[in-house]
Amino acid sequence: MIQYTLTRSSRKTAAIYVRNSAVEVRAPLRMPKRDIDRFVSSKEQWILRSLAKQRVQADKRKSFAVDYGSEIMFLGARCVIEPRDGTRAGFDGEVFYMPPGLTPEHIKSTCVKIYKMLAKSHISNRVAFYATQMDVTPAAVKINSAMKRWGSCSSKKSLNFSWRLIMADNRVVDYVVVHELAHLVEMNHSAKFWAVVAGVLPDYMERRAQLKILQRKLAGEDWA
Repeated sequence: MIQYTLTRSSRKTAAIYVRNSAVEVRAPLRMPKRDIDRFVSSKEQWILRSLAKQRVQADKRKSFAVDYGSEIMFLGARCVIEPRDGTRAGFDGEVFYMPPGLTPEHIKSTCVKIYKMLAKSHISNRVAFYATQMDVTPAAVKINSAMKRWGSCSSKKSLNFSWRLIMADNRVVDYVVVHELAHLVEMNHSAKFWAVVAGVLPDYMERRAQLKILQRKLAGEDWA
């Protein structure tokens, strides 16, 4: 029998979550333990596949490193990291450059700093473009280090985007931007919300699928 932690609540049905190589079952307050065990057993193969996949991702994350000569993503394009004489680091449109002699960890942290600056500039511009088109006005545009959420919209109309989004193709960036701006019209994921998104980006489902591909790629990369 697969080992799992059990969380009971007032929910109506049971659900299984496989995260960080652990299994959690969330079940109704009065659901008998034997029925929960039976439910877990019926999902055993799916759970084992999920655990195996997470182990592979964890191994990739442990071995992930960037160094001079490594290629990293910017707006869907692969860009090389190069040493350049001097003390400055940055991005020239094609190459991420930085002083020679840095360790892989220092190179990675420097890349993150550059990514954050690029994300702030580019994403803010795309928000301004689509906000005018959609006739909405966000209170602020912020860049954060969220790992599981590409973007969010607060109740105060502040839009937040993960700096990791700058790795995505520009069409995908635009999808996330429009998605969050649409929340200024509909603060939910109802049919009306998706109609707002589709009104701006009729091919949003294709763009969303591309975002999921990037999400799977980054699952094996440790940018923390």
